[in-house]
Amino acid sequence: MSSGNGGSVLPQGDTVAPGQDASLEPRTLAPFGRRPAPVVENRGLGGYRLVSVLDQGPVPRPGQFYMLATEERWDATGERPYLPRAFSHARAREEAGAVRLDFLLEAVGPGTERLADAEQGERLLLVGPLGIGFREPDGPALLVGGGIGAAPILALADELPDETPVMLGFRNAAYAEAAGLFAQQPLLTTDDGSAGTRALVTQPLRGALDEDRSATVYACGPPPMLEAVRALMAERGVQAQLAMESGMACGFGACFGCVVPTRSGYIRLCVDGPVMDAAELETALVAGAGH
Repeated sequence: MSSGNGGSVLPQGDTVAPGQDASLEPRTLAPFGRRPAPVVENRGLGGYRLVSVLDQGPVPRPGQFYMLATEERWDATGERPYLPRAFSHARAREEAGAVRLDFLLEAVGPGTERLADAEQGERLLLVGPLGIGFREPDGPALLVGGGIGAAPILALADELPDETPVMLGFRNAAYAEAAGLFAQQPLLTTDDGSAGTRALVTQPLRGALDEDRSATVYACGPPPMLEAVRALMAERGVQAQLAMESGMACGFGACFGCVVPTRSGYIRLCVDGPVMDAAELETALVAGAGH
């Protein structure tokens, strides 16, 4: 969808049909086409890279995502990478008449390796923001992130009070350096105990729910973690919003590559998600998701 469809352009970049209440639109809509955004910073952060660009698009909502590629040498070998890669933004803030977007990434294949190598002044090609992000809590919230899934949790944490509890799980202390991006002091768990507590992140979540069962849980992480959160929420009767992942080739619903099952039928995660109500899912173990 684009701002050239006859709708009104809203302050946050939302586009709605004439007469539609803007508050009912659950997403910031993307301008049409790919646009270049210069890299202004690329630094190491433990096991991750934090790549920042200045974008001329609208301000995204936490939980939305972008399709990313580099402008140069994206298909340097004539083979891979070919398709853009989907990334939720970790932080968005207005800067120098543009929107500074921070992306947390790990180099695990040809696409992420090329993005991780992007130098300052080089340009990324963006499509976005895409998808439906997190809905704002109407009461207390608990934020839960696993690994690279800490990115959209950070974007949400930036918009909530500093006292909002944040629980993060990582492989080890190197990856746990990403917790330093949060204004809050996250409760840390690691697989090997090298930072925080040696435990799964669902362990402190259980304790937090024992103290406050009225909170809404917001979570993003690898599918096994999200499934554990989903099952725990079903057991406790607690509301949760899960930012999910599935293979995406286009990001706007054309390729049907990210179709996932829900209790009410199949949906395309890129346009009907990636944030889903946990109660709508039989399982968060989506085939082909990876993480």
